[in-house]
Amino acid sequence: MVESTLFSLEGKVALVTGGTRGIGRSIAEELGRAGAKVALCSRKQEACDEARSDLAGKGIEVLAQACNVSRKEELQALVEATKAKWGGIDIVVSNAAANPYFGPLTGISDEAFDKIVTNNVKSVLWLAAMTLEDMAQRAKTTGKAGSFIVVGSIGGLLANTVIGAYGVSKAADHHLVRNLAAEWGPRNVRVNAIAPGLVKTDFARALWEDPQRAAERIAATPLRRLGEPRDIGGIAVFLASDAAAFITGQCIVADGGVTIL
Repeated sequence: MVESTLFSLEGKVALVTGGTRGIGRSIAEELGRAGAKVALCSRKQEACDEARSDLAGKGIEVLAQACNVSRKEELQALVEATKAKWGGIDIVVSNAAANPYFGPLTGISDEAFDKIVTNNVKSVLWLAAMTLEDMAQRAKTTGKAGSFIVVGSIGGLLANTVIGAYGVSKAADHHLVRNLAAEWGPRNVRVNAIAPGLVKTDFARALWEDPQRAAERIAATPLRRLGEPRDIGGIAVFLASDAAAFITGQCIVADGGVTIL
């Protein structure tokens, strides 16, 4: 039997923001297991060093650098370090996000709203501007499409009475993906989003660690469980690989079925 290479990322270079824990860590590891060299970041170098050591121990070639995505110069430095080490970037996963506010939209401070928009929307556009041209050039040379992936949320699809501002930012991300897909498709770069439901990460802890709230969500989920970070990593591999060669401008929902009800 001839082995399929449809999901192989051998020889590819991937950059993952917020890649030291939770969904980002799962994505970084699965991209690496599929053959990609992986650059990742976190705001703290200690977390980067820990992730690098762990992933390198699994045979994954890793660059890990501290970066606060809300600081444009730090994001640019991460991109340049990745290109300097491996010559270019084929896959980008914009995963890092912030949500400093829980409560009704009309109660949010300007400072908190600006932080959400900067971290969750503006930084995604910065990263696109820093990488898509290079990805298009590499696609022209290799004949293989570049893949830019944004981790969105079902909060960008459904209303929510406590994380509405976060949902607004993710809805913006979902449309940013569609627009970038239209602009860069002619140059063989695909742009897609993943919209997870409630996943058991530190980031979403306030939404799932309360037993009653978690039980209610599980009961309302057709698969009758909360998501795990490992549920998202494979989707990123799919979207980055030739298996998704004719998919662009899409938002892949991974929520256990919550949004179908």
